[in-house]
Amino acid sequence: MNNLENKKILLIICGGVAAYKSLELIRLLKKRGASIKTILTNSASKFITPLSVTSLSQEKTYLDLFDFKNEAEMDHISLSRWSDIVLIAPATANTISKLSYGMSDDLASTIVLASDKKIFLAPAMNVRMWEHKANQENLNKLKNYGYKIIGPEIGDMACGEYGEGKMTEPNIIIERLELYFNKIKKNKKLKAIVTAGPTHEYIDPVRYITNKSSGKQGYEIAKSLCSNGFETTLISGPTNLKLDSEINFIKVTNADEMFKETLNHLPADVAIFSAAVSDWKIKNIANKKIKKNPEVNLKLETNIDILKYISNHNSLRPKLVIGFAAETDDVEMNAKKKLDEKNCDWIIANDVSDRTIGFGSDLNEVTIFYKNDEIEKITKMSKTLLAEKIVEKVISKFN
Repeated sequence: MNNLENKKILLIICGGVAAYKSLELIRLLKKRGASIKTILTNSASKFITPLSVTSLSQEKTYLDLFDFKNEAEMDHISLSRWSDIVLIAPATANTISKLSYGMSDDLASTIVLASDKKIFLAPAMNVRMWEHKANQENLNKLKNYGYKIIGPEIGDMACGEYGEGKMTEPNIIIERLELYFNKIKKNKKLKAIVTAGPTHEYIDPVRYITNKSSGKQGYEIAKSLCSNGFETTLISGPTNLKLDSEINFIKVTNADEMFKETLNHLPADVAIFSAAVSDWKIKNIANKKIKKNPEVNLKLETNIDILKYISNHNSLRPKLVIGFAAETDDVEMNAKKKLDEKNCDWIIANDVSDRTIGFGSDLNEVTIFYKNDEIEKITKMSKTLLAEKIVEKVISKFN
């Protein structure tokens, strides 16, 4: 089955001997019915000509020069929004370095920085450059940002050396893109709900009970689900985070509102409860600001346990229910207890006493506890990359 037909591919060609392979790549993409727009970097135009690229793609070839007349049309924005994905092939060590530092000093890097689409890199360079620690660190940064890396391969190089660094052959790159779009096509049938962020339980009109949750992990999970084709609803407590427009975003304040909106958006195939919902709420919320007193007694009552409720009502229960456990001690014991008590399928636990991960951090380290007693530890990484790994595991449950 052809999953590239009618897909829009923005191809960025960087300078290097492997640039000639991009011509075959364009030919194969066109053969499968894809639309291709191409950017040639300054150095790439020394290896292949704009005319040869235009002839194959049957589209305008953009040169990697800032032309103020063209930039009035905001090419770097329109090209990014036009495409379904961005493919950089070959991706040189220089380009990888620039992207890892968020540089935007030419058309290609500006487009990538402005892109809201999945970005694929097909590296090509000398084996020693590939193995260099700086290059590997740059690649790891890009992986943490959610970039997909294709290759490189091991073999003879144009420089006469042998080793890892050859650009992956165009037909293999095509296969990887086919798999990506096929996965999205399958997941289009699936509906996902994600809860994220803290809740605010008001004491009076100006004060409330809350926690330190930033919502970052839940938002990244929602983004990953959406980019992988799921019809995604994110129900979020108060945060300052931004979202992709394709996600159905529901903003709530307290636990009662989050519970109500969760019910409103069922049925679903998967529900991921990453929100740090307050366990308690104020029994009698004051209508006016409570004045300062030496002693104030607040009467609390328990909030409904959203995860437990959804997991234990068969008429509502999604096929896969995943909860989060933010713990400060006895992480394994508390996570296993929560897994049993809530009757969910997975519990994803992290130790929030470690200030380098969890609440407010861009990094996370978790342990997944499965219903079949399996335990899987995922070492420290960006919340973006962790979200992708979690979503990959979710997808494997439905395929």
